[in-house]
Amino acid sequence: MMSSNMTGFFHVTQRALIEMMKNGSGHIVNITASGVAEQPLKSVPAVLAALSKGGLNTATKSLAIEYADKGIRVNAVAPGVIRTPMHAVESYDFLSKVHPVGRMGEVQDIVDSIVYLESANFVTGEILHVDGGQNAGQW
Repeated sequence: MMSSNMTGFFHVTQRALIEMMKNGSGHIVNITASGVAEQPLKSVPAVLAALSKGGLNTATKSLAIEYADKGIRVNAVAPGVIRTPMHAVESYDFLSKVHPVGRMGEVQDIVDSIVYLESANFVTGEILHVDGGQNAGQW
């Protein structure tokens, strides 16, 4: 998990930044995690996910500050539970209840958030929670 979430991010971002520096502009959007990184739950043991995704959150903000004056923006999308093949259909009812909006997210919700960030030229260092209100707190 640490290799994928941290080491992979580091190497890919490092290569992307080299090319963006040559162009004098660019935009990096990291995919992190909403709940586990900022509001862990005792009932969901996820220390490795919290460590690695929390590291991505911090790296997003650090890189945003470091590269802002070079025309490069760095943001992150922090999805809630998204309806994908990763989750069994039988779990959909339960997983819908972890979001205050009462449904799981759709892949299109994540796509829309990335498109927004791409067009929001004054936004950098943002961790956009696309989680149906889950990050707002416990209900």
